[in-house]
Amino acid sequence: MIELFVSAFITFFVVIDPLGCAPIYAGLTATATPIHARAMAMRAVLVAAAILIVFALFGENLLHGLGISLASFRIAGGIMLFLIALEMVFEKRTERREDRAAKVAATPEVEDVSIFPMAMPMIAGPGSIASVMLLMSRNEGIERSLVILGALATILLLTLTALLAAGPLMRVLGAKIEAVVTRILGVLLAALAVQFVIDGVKISLG
Repeated sequence: MIELFVSAFITFFVVIDPLGCAPIYAGLTATATPIHARAMAMRAVLVAAAILIVFALFGENLLHGLGISLASFRIAGGIMLFLIALEMVFEKRTERREDRAAKVAATPEVEDVSIFPMAMPMIAGPGSIASVMLLMSRNEGIERSLVILGALATILLLTLTALLAAGPLMRVLGAKIEAVVTRILGVLLAALAVQFVIDGVKISLG
C-alpha cells in the first residue's frame, strides 16, 4: 500500500504541479485583497477536489455517456488556457480591472479566477483527470482506491499551501518585478496550453 501511495503521490505531484500553479495564481490575483485571494485559493482547491473525485469514481462512464473523449477535453482546456495566457502577457486583465475600478466608486470587484482557470483546467485539468481515472481503473478494491484518494488529498493540500504562500511572496517582490514575472508566466502558460492542444491532437490521430 505504501508503494501505491508513493506512486500515486508522485504522479499527481508531477501532473498537478503545485509549485507551478502557485506563481500563475499569484499573477492572476495580483490586485485582489489578501482575504479575497485566500478565499479564491480555498474555493479553487475545493472545486478541483470535487471534480477529481467525481471523475475518479464515475469518470469513464460520464465521458462515454456524453460522447466526449479525453483528447477533446485536453484540446478545449489548452485553447482556454492560451486565451488566459495572452491576457497575462499583454496585460489585458489589468486594463479590464482599471476600467472596472473607474466605474465603481467603492472597492473595485476583482475577477474571480477560482473556478476558471484555477480549479479547472489548471488543477483539475485533462492530465490530472486522466491520471486519477487511470489509477482508479488499475487498482480495484476499496482499500487501494482509498490509498489513491489519500494521495490525491495530500497533493491538493500541498497545492492549497502553495497558492496561499504565493500571493504574499509576489507582493514582497514589488509591482515592477511582479509585472515582469506575470508576463514570463504568461509565456510559460501559453506554452503549456499549446502542449495540451498538441497532446490532444496526437491522441486523436494516434
